[in-house]
Amino acid sequence: MRILILGTGKMGAWLTEELCWDHDVWVYDTDPKKMKYFMHVYRLLSLEEIDAVRPELVINCVSLSNTVPAFDAVLPHIPADSILSDIASVKTNLFHYYKNSGHPFVSTHPMFGPTNANFRDLHDENAIIISESCEKGKEFFRALYKSVNLKLFEYSFEEHDKVVAYSLATPFASSMVFAACMKKQEAPGTNFKKHMDIAKGLLAEDDCLLTEIMFNDYTIRQLEIISSKLSYLTHIIRQKDYEEMTKFLNALRKNIAD
Repeated sequence: MRILILGTGKMGAWLTEELCWDHDVWVYDTDPKKMKYFMHVYRLLSLEEIDAVRPELVINCVSLSNTVPAFDAVLPHIPADSILSDIASVKTNLFHYYKNSGHPFVSTHPMFGPTNANFRDLHDENAIIISESCEKGKEFFRALYKSVNLKLFEYSFEEHDKVVAYSLATPFASSMVFAACMKKQEAPGTNFKKHMDIAKGLLAEDDCLLTEIMFNDYTIRQLEIISSKLSYLTHIIRQKDYEEMTKFLNALRKNIAD
């Protein structure tokens, strides 16, 4: 397949390296220096060069805020039947954009952060394929993600953003609050150090990525739940209610039981 990849950050680079040996891959980035180390790919230095490529699939790997502008920039240079694709962490408004574009599309989300993930071993990681996507696009990404041992899930655009709010925004918010309350510890315990490692890993991510996830339309509801549970715990502690604390801890164990 003739594939054009827009954006060569960590995820764009990963997809480029995974696809370039079995497909004809062209890459385009507004910063040409990011493309200089790729092997077995064609580098494009201007949008006009895309005219001659005639890609069958365009994978947009830029930040969410730039996703639509990047698509808008390449649409005049690709065939009408080119499949548009994104890997955005939040899908708000993308469905309407795809419908109005007139192009077939496939939207997916590799559910692993570019900073913390082990790209050489992804067997414990997940990926989501959006159910409204075209069948040809879904089959392509099913094959790709299965080839690197990702567990696959299929959700609608709306379901995806709800899942992201629960599975990403909730732990992200917890780690942000932990970091916000931080002070130097001379003798940190094991649990403290584990939480610290998680917080450092989170804050090593790109600011735009973190902001995109936290600005998801469904994140506010998750934050309201966190605030409610924290208020409840604060009440128990203030009252030194041993019986209520036992009930609370048992409820937590039930929540996280396999």
